[in-house]
Amino acid sequence: MRIAHIRQLGAPAGTGWRLAAALDADGSRWLDLEAARRALVAAKPARAHNSALFRQPITTLDAHLAAGLRVDALGDLLEAEPDEPMDASDLQFGPPILAPPSLRDFYAFEQHVGTMWKRRDMEIPEAWYRLPIFYFSNVSEMRGPGDPVWAPRGSSELDYELEVAALVDTPARNLDARRGTDAIGGYLILNDWSARDLQREETTVRLGPAKGKDFATSIGPWLVTPDELTDARRDKGYDLAMTATVNGQELSRGSWASAHFGFGEMVERASADVRLRPGDLLGSGTVGSGCLLEIRDERLGRYLEPGDTVTLAVERLGELSAPVVERPVA
Repeated sequence: MRIAHIRQLGAPAGTGWRLAAALDADGSRWLDLEAARRALVAAKPARAHNSALFRQPITTLDAHLAAGLRVDALGDLLEAEPDEPMDASDLQFGPPILAPPSLRDFYAFEQHVGTMWKRRDMEIPEAWYRLPIFYFSNVSEMRGPGDPVWAPRGSSELDYELEVAALVDTPARNLDARRGTDAIGGYLILNDWSARDLQREETTVRLGPAKGKDFATSIGPWLVTPDELTDARRDKGYDLAMTATVNGQELSRGSWASAHFGFGEMVERASADVRLRPGDLLGSGTVGSGCLLEIRDERLGRYLEPGDTVTLAVERLGELSAPVVERPVA
């Protein structure tokens, strides 16, 4: 199942997001889930008495999770026969989760980590191989598909980072790695934008990252439930290609299957002695070659500039694009 927040292109300013599910594998046709709920209740009123899913209007995924329901419960709405499926070409897509309570971004791909430490003429610390390491990012600056991004004040080294994120959809505490993926409701693409010059200064004092990271995070274009990926499972990830292009030129390519840590291990680490909440996001960290800091000199020769368009793609998870623009004055 693929779930997305959508609204019609050209909708009036302030129009709210609606929750929809894809009706086909390529995401070309979509079902409005509130319309589906109403149709199913009209056909069988007892549904509203027997299931919390049918009792209240379907608004956003955030509200669905806040009501104590998991992502896969929405699958019951796909029984509805759509009168007029919505065509993707007529829709704008928003962030799959509108206001995540938190974002923990991990560091799970050895090739990327090794490149970062090699730049310092150092080996990867032994602790990295034992501990899934993460930092907390800023959830106030989340972007959806097509939303513009700009370099923050004082930066001229804007970079993309090609990642996968997992959405936690049930309360969890002290889960072990074997049960960790049981808390995941779906996966999506994540772009952990970085201001490399600011980040470089901050890391000299061994704290952060902070302003080098917190200005924007893009997610989307939709949420894909784990059952859609089962046949591609390999090692600690999935045998699915991850790519990044700038202005149509492919710069980065890797595989989710190359992760040193799986999301089950990330959930174990993140939930140790604390509560994970429905809506929390866990980022994988950057796949090998998945940022300009690694491959700029050979591939592009510069960092991102206004006028560039960055597109991240992960097989079965879709494509997430963003235009780079000048920093707004106000």
